[in-house]
Amino acid sequence: MASLQICSISEELKEKMKKFKFRKEQNNAAIILKINKETQSVEEEEDYEDLDVDELQNELPEHQPRYVLLSYVHKTKDGRTMYPLFFIFVSPQGCQPDLTMMYAGTKLAVAEAAKITKVYEVRSVDELTEDFIKEKLVS
Repeated sequence: MASLQICSISEELKEKMKKFKFRKEQNNAAIILKINKETQSVEEEEDYEDLDVDELQNELPEHQPRYVLLSYVHKTKDGRTMYPLFFIFVSPQGCQPDLTMMYAGTKLAVAEAAKITKVYEVRSVDELTEDFIKEKLVS
C-alpha cells in the first residue's frame, strides 16, 4: 500500500496560523489554505476578517478541496463570549483523486501545525453553514 503524500508547510505559514490562534480581534475570521500540486506544499489562499459563515461559504470553490481555519464568535447561554477555533477540511465529491489524497494525507499535519483540536470534514461547500458550526459547538 502506498503511503499518503504529506505536503510541506512553511515556517512562515505555521507562524501565521499561530498568530491567528491568538488573535485579539473580536469578530469572525478565517484563513483558507490550499495545496500547490507542483510544489506539494500548503499555502494560504486568502484570509478574511469580519465575515459570517455564509460569506465564507461563498469564498470556497465548489469542486476543489480546501482547508479552513475559522475563528468564530460564540455567545454562550450565560452571556459569555467565546472564540472557538475550527479546522475544517472541505472535500467536495468529484475532485481529482490525486488532489483529494494529497489533502487527506496532509490534513492532520496542518491541524497539528495550527494547534487546533476541533477538526471537521464536510463533503460539500453547502454543508458549511452557521447551523453546522453551532451544532459542533454543543457536541
